[in-house]
Amino acid sequence: MATPNWQDVLHWANNNPIPPNRVEKSEAQWQSLLSAEQFYVTRQKGTERAFSSNMCSHFEPGLYHCACCDTLLFDAQHKFESHSGWPSFTAPVADGVLAYHADGTHGMQRIETTCNVCDAHLGHVFPDGPAPSGLRYCMNALALKKSTDE
Repeated sequence: MATPNWQDVLHWANNNPIPPNRVEKSEAQWQSLLSAEQFYVTRQKGTERAFSSNMCSHFEPGLYHCACCDTLLFDAQHKFESHSGWPSFTAPVADGVLAYHADGTHGMQRIETTCNVCDAHLGHVFPDGPAPSGLRYCMNALALKKSTDE
């Protein structure tokens, strides 16, 4: 996978990549599988409080999966300290695992990121990250689960 840049993100916001597969469940099924907080964030497009997770300050090797469908999304080698209060990454692990959507809520113009496999709300991507991508994937920790045994 080539490292994405802001122009790629803007293109994808109008023409999302094809997902590697699809996972679809009813709202009731998602509610039974997730904690109330995870359901709020991932299925109702909520946002956890800034600095509410210790995931922001941990940088050990590992992989980050979607909390809803277990799709591999990020590798810790692309994680960085953004001081934003949410776990931040410079790039996803592969093309097609994230979908991008223009988001004009809260009086802001942003790009929302969702899991392209199950449509879980993950967070937003911004053009103020470090090299090489210049991107900051600002993710809700509740939308992610980390594994270290892969």
